[in-house]
Amino acid sequence: MEDDEPAGGAATFPAWALLEYAHMLTLLGPGTTCHFTALSRASLAALVPLLDAVPQPRADFACHAEAFDVLAPLRDVCLLDPQAPHALSVRDAGLHAARQAPAQGSSADAGAADASASSTASASTTAAPAASVPDGPFTHFLFGGILGDDPPRDRTAALRLRGPPRRHLGAMQMTTDTALGVTSAVVEHGRALALADTEQHGPGGACEWVDAPELHFGRGESVSMPFRYLLDPAPAPPRAKDAGQRRPLMPPGMRELIRSDLDRAFEF
Repeated sequence: MEDDEPAGGAATFPAWALLEYAHMLTLLGPGTTCHFTALSRASLAALVPLLDAVPQPRADFACHAEAFDVLAPLRDVCLLDPQAPHALSVRDAGLHAARQAPAQGSSADAGAADASASSTASASTTAAPAASVPDGPFTHFLFGGILGDDPPRDRTAALRLRGPPRRHLGAMQMTTDTALGVTSAVVEHGRALALADTEQHGPGGACEWVDAPELHFGRGESVSMPFRYLLDPAPAPPRAKDAGQRRPLMPPGMRELIRSDLDRAFEF
């Protein structure tokens, strides 16, 4: 992660950002490290105790004043970039081999070739045929404050100029925690993106999506979320407004925060 906070002064983080940061660590889980880089001194001091409070099991984290390029050689860092020519592939961390779609009438072979590689949190994208994607595998996947904007803004331009290899996660915007969770699902767990012009089959299956969900609250209130989310594998509570529907995987507490913001919007 590249810091988006202005330098100087006391750093404060919006409640939604802290929920996303905590969700990032739990989505990654043990054995992975999420690095927050290029932080101001104030952001460093504020963020470390907040992340320390995220309960286990979760990924490790490290906060840095330096930029991402002190962590690894540039060739080993994959920049998550919506303008990248190639999408994230299951092989981009060197842990899995790309799996060909089974021919019609044949049985699917789920064989995955595991290799020794360690990935460190950030993000990558989907695959074209192996011969057309010469870079990789990668040890680090980089987010640069480029996700979660509506409408999207190209805040990746400065990082792109440094020349790291790049990948994308499809055409639709995602929240940063979603993009990081998707990257982990693809490169660590071998799940194909299964979006247009991306891998459709992976050794670990395929990602399932919920696009632009509408969150329903009481008294006829609802909010449309203009993002793509992973499908939440846990069903909605029986009495929930969206019981029986496909729910987006969101940080714990995010629905409640959105509801409280909605209530405040109607206060006079």
